[in-house]
Amino acid sequence: MIADGWWVRGAVRSQEAAGQLPEGVEAVIIDAIGTDTDWPPLLKGIDVIIHLAARVHVMDDKAADPLTEFRIVNTIGTQRLAQAAAAAGVRRLVYLSSIKVNGERTDGRRFTERDPPDPQDAYAISKWEAEQVLHTIGRKTGLEIVILRPPLVYGPGVKGNFRRLLRWVDLGVPLPFGSVDNRRSLIGVDNLVDLIVRCVWHPRAAGECFLAADDLDLSTADLVRQLTAGLGRAPRLFSFPSPLLHVAAKVFGKEEVFQRLCRSLEIDASKSRSLLQWSPPLSVAQGLSMTAKWYKTWQMKKYEHDLSSV
Repeated sequence: MIADGWWVRGAVRSQEAAGQLPEGVEAVIIDAIGTDTDWPPLLKGIDVIIHLAARVHVMDDKAADPLTEFRIVNTIGTQRLAQAAAAAGVRRLVYLSSIKVNGERTDGRRFTERDPPDPQDAYAISKWEAEQVLHTIGRKTGLEIVILRPPLVYGPGVKGNFRRLLRWVDLGVPLPFGSVDNRRSLIGVDNLVDLIVRCVWHPRAAGECFLAADDLDLSTADLVRQLTAGLGRAPRLFSFPSPLLHVAAKVFGKEEVFQRLCRSLEIDASKSRSLLQWSPPLSVAQGLSMTAKWYKTWQMKKYEHDLSSV
């Protein structure tokens, strides 16, 4: 965006994060996002807000009341930002929601923007509530609201389960997904950023919700094969009956991991293609290859750092 002449201000939570922003971005460090975040000083001169920050979905959440904790950041924090934005004369707010608002899995069909929402955990509920709050504020104030619901985002810097899968593949761990015949939509971070930028300026984006995805869905086995190719390794897959995998996942308290690896979640992202004339700039193969190459470099740097710390 800076290359296109935009002046960009980035709100971050730490000095370390500020140092990771691209050159030319004005960094502003803020406190926790919630009921008391002081947004007005940050919004002077701002025309468009891209709201990415959230309390993200975490495994084994230890909060006594997870829904309340998610609502403080994701729902109330978003509401306070939108109210401050409208008061400051901001024109548009692009909000990164989640496909989990639609639900957890698809069975022989694809999620669309027309589906009734079916959020099934505290994170997804807080995201859906934030969407509703934003649309209400938009109707009352004229603030243009754009909602994006991406699935799993991968790319250089990826963390969580995707990085864990990269590690398994890199170590040559045999994986029991050879006969898993699921389909999951993903989106590469470069493709998501490109779509976000399109939503910043495109006049037809105002007031709309878009599901975001790459142009190809993958089975878990195909994903492993593409990652091993990017890492320069041979895939180590073997077949294991999915019902038995499901039983084992339940026994070890990994039901959610099973759902993500073995169930289908397919997205119909044609609305952004038709309404915004958008198409992903990178193919799935290109995005996964870039991710694998990043992981190899990251692992080498981590190894060198560990050696220097001995």
